[in-house]
Amino acid sequence: MSGKIALVDDDQNILTSVSMALESEHFDVDTYKDGEEALHGFHATPPDLAVLDIKMPRVDGIELLTKLRQTSSIPVIFLTSKDDEIDEVLGLGLGADDYIKKPFSQHLLIARIKALLRRQKFMTNPTITAGKENMVRGELQLDKIKHQCVWKENNLELTVTEFLLLESLATRPGHVKSRDQLMDAAYGDNIYVDDRTIDSHIKRLRKKFKEVDNDFDFIETLYGIGYRYKEHIRN
Repeated sequence: MSGKIALVDDDQNILTSVSMALESEHFDVDTYKDGEEALHGFHATPPDLAVLDIKMPRVDGIELLTKLRQTSSIPVIFLTSKDDEIDEVLGLGLGADDYIKKPFSQHLLIARIKALLRRQKFMTNPTITAGKENMVRGELQLDKIKHQCVWKENNLELTVTEFLLLESLATRPGHVKSRDQLMDAAYGDNIYVDDRTIDSHIKRLRKKFKEVDNDFDFIETLYGIGYRYKEHIRN
């Protein structure tokens, strides 16, 4: 896989180490130290995907994404350093495709970038079909190749992480998934994220369903245990 990745962060160590990791995966990488510099760079050489830090001088990541979304729908991954930043991103609903909390695994970031680029490829090429990779659970349809979700004929724009969490839950309706199991499904083995990160994703996932169906209640919380996807009752 190839493509142009824009990496925007005021930490030179992150710019250097992550760009080297991405280049080893055959990506073309442009690096920027703040949002203002990135805006000029994006105009000159538009990237296929952007990785944005939130807290930066001059123009921060949130302001950068707000301006970027006025003209572009490229995939965006936020890098966050604190839980309150995650809450801010989720609350604003700015159109980021995913977020990763610092300190982060470069392996995870690269996996997310590849997944988003694959999804973008399918979205821009409607002649590609998913075939047997469709999952249907009552009114829910998941296309696991395109990372597309449909609920009651409404298309939901899910982040890669949200999609993977939903897929994990919907694969076995009625079965409880612990937060550890959901972490493995969304982030892979040997990558730890705290419980609040999983809870934030689930909260946002529910909100997206309720925006198209206020009665949606299929993602259930079992306090102290985890989550499950409710079984559909057949009439």
